[in-house]
Parts: sequence; C-alpha cells; structure tokens
Amino acid sequence: MHNKISLFRLNGMISKEFTQFKRDHTTFAMIILVPILQLILFGLAINTNPKHLPSALVNFDSGPFGRTLIHELENTQYFKFDHFPNSNVAAEKLMATHQVLFTLTIPPDFSRKVIRGENPSALLEVDGTDPVSVAYAVSASNNLMSTVFQYDLLGPLKYLAPTRGAGQLIVHTKYNPSVITQYNIIPGLLGTVLTMTFVMVASMALTREREQGTMESLLTTPVLPVEVIIGKAVPFILVGYLQVVIVLLLSVYCFEVPLLGSATLLLVLTFPFILSNLLVGMMISTVSKTQLEASQISTFFFLPSMLLSGFAFPFKGMPLWAQWIGNVLPLTHFINIIRGIMLKGLGFAELWIDLWPLLLFMAVMFLFALKRYRQTLD
Repeated sequence: MHNKISLFRLNGMISKEFTQFKRDHTTFAMIILVPILQLILFGLAINTNPKHLPSALVNFDSGPFGRTLIHELENTQYFKFDHFPNSNVAAEKLMATHQVLFTLTIPPDFSRKVIRGENPSALLEVDGTDPVSVAYAVSASNNLMSTVFQYDLLGPLKYLAPTRGAGQLIVHTKYNPSVITQYNIIPGLLGTVLTMTFVMVASMALTREREQGTMESLLTTPVLPVEVIIGKAVPFILVGYLQVVIVLLLSVYCFEVPLLGSATLLLVLTFPFILSNLLVGMMISTVSKTQLEASQISTFFFLPSMLLSGFAFPFKGMPLWAQWIGNVLPLTHFINIIRGIMLKGLGFAELWIDLWPLLLFMAVMFLFALKRYRQTLD
C-alpha cells in the first residue's frame, strides 16, 4: 500500500480526466458556453430600468401647452410616442394587444384652460400587467407637472404658475390598478412550468428510452415516424393539461388572480404551446446519448426562455437583438396570451397577434422532429 502521493500517478489521473473532457463534448461545451451565455444575457440583454417605451398619443388639443406636455414626457426618456390613434377606443386596442404600455390623452381646450387658470387634467393610462417595465416611467411622470410649464408661463402668464402646477396629469393603471405582484408573476409562472416540464423532463424521459433500448425495439414494428411522435406526445400533453388546471385553480382560488377571459379559450390556446415545447424536447432527445446530456442541452433553450420572454425582466427594455430572439421563443407569446386572457379578458381576435408565431414555431418544430425521427428509425 502506497501512503505517499505519487506525482506520476497523479499526472495520469489528471490526464485521464482531460481525456474524458475531450470525449464528452456536451459537458465541455456547457462549462465554456453557459457562463458566456449568462454573461451576454445578464450583461447586455437585461435592463430593469427600460426607457423609450412604446406609447400612444391621443391629442385633442391644438395649443402650445399640450405640445409642451408631450415634449417634456419624452424628455424623461421613458416615453416614446410612436402610435397616434384617432380615438380612445383605438388606443385601448393598442394597449390590449401590448403594442403600447402607455396612452396619453390630452382633452380639447387643454391649453386654453391652462391660460384661464382652470388647472386642466390630462390622462396617462398605464398597462399594469407589466409593473416592472412601467414603474420608473410612472414615477417620472408623477414628478413632472409641478415644473412642466415653467418656461411657458413667463411674463404676463407668470401668475398662472402656482406651486402645485398649472395642470394635472392623472395616472390610471389599467388591468392591475393595485399593482399586485402576483397578477404579473403567477400567469407567467404557468408558462415556465410547462416549458421546464416539456423541454427538460420530456427530453430526459425520451432519452432514457434510447438508453434502455426501447427505441431500437420500434425498428421491428411497422410504426411510422409520425405515429411515434403522436404516440409519445399524447401522454405528455395530458400531463401538461393537468398541470394547467392545477395552476389555474391555485391562481384563482388561493392567490385571487382574476380570470376575466374565457377559461375554455385559455385551455385551447395552451395546446400549441405545450406541443411546441414537447417537440423541442423530442428534438433534443434525438441528439442526446444520455439523460445528463439531454438535461445539459435543454439548458440552452430554457435559460433564454426564462430571461428573454418578459417573465423575469422587462421585455421592452431589452435591446432589439434580444427582442428578436425573445419573439422566436414560445414562452414570450404564451405569457402575452395568458396575461391577456386572465388580466385583460381578451378574445381570440386580439390574441391572434401572439398565436400565429406560436403556431408557426410548432409547425417548424414538428417538421424538424419528424425528420429526426425518420433518421433515427432508419
């Protein structure tokens, strides 16, 4: 028995481990790429103080003080008035379909009432389904009115500038007036649970079948690749719907999250999301040799989904390239769908803007999964 450490033996053990790293390409890639991916996402894509947020302007006033109010709001760098609907109904539709986070409505004769000293009010409506994105902007707007007209009310008009301001900006938070955090987190949590279940768990379960030789036994049967996909998908889909029902019941009855829209519509539109993630898990299982490898590869899909979907961090605060990636991911659109149904009471027509990218992703992944399973069975 050798009690002393041998540098020769130790060198052999170290060399053996490096050889294992060279052979296990997935583990080596995880060690190198995951920290880089996290650094890029957290360092470049995540911004908890988003600026230049999309805003709608409904301006019924043609005077100078209305223009000053718009200009000063844009000067805070939080508001970007890039939508100009001609009515409040059109503006409401823009906010319902999450194209804008704010709607500023300036009433008729706003400027004339400022000159008369009548202290008129403008209305700033805020999308409360994403309180993290709008918090700093709301704070900036609340502190604005006391000084917004200080350079306009000069000379003969100076007496119109009282300390409380010559006008008011009424801030109204829609869909979540009390800014309750659970209203924002819990609907999105359902999407993350389903993503984790069907991408990570499903890919590991299907890879385990390959390890146990179950997949090879399919070669002795006349089963078609499309039958393999459907046969493996149905049990997971049923489990997914069980998760959806459980989370919805807990959300509504335990956490008192409102369900303003149709529960049936929510269950129907959940199907393409479940199937999309399940097909991703199937794709991962076809390129993975072990369950550990499947879990590692799943991380490269799950991590961007968590960070770039708008669940944990403001989507509108991300750079354009990160929003492009986020718009490819199913979780981004499902979060918009479930928040739209639960918090806004939206119907099918308003949700189509997020449904069609989900259907397109599902179709593309089905074709890829079908091709991979054909290659596997062949």
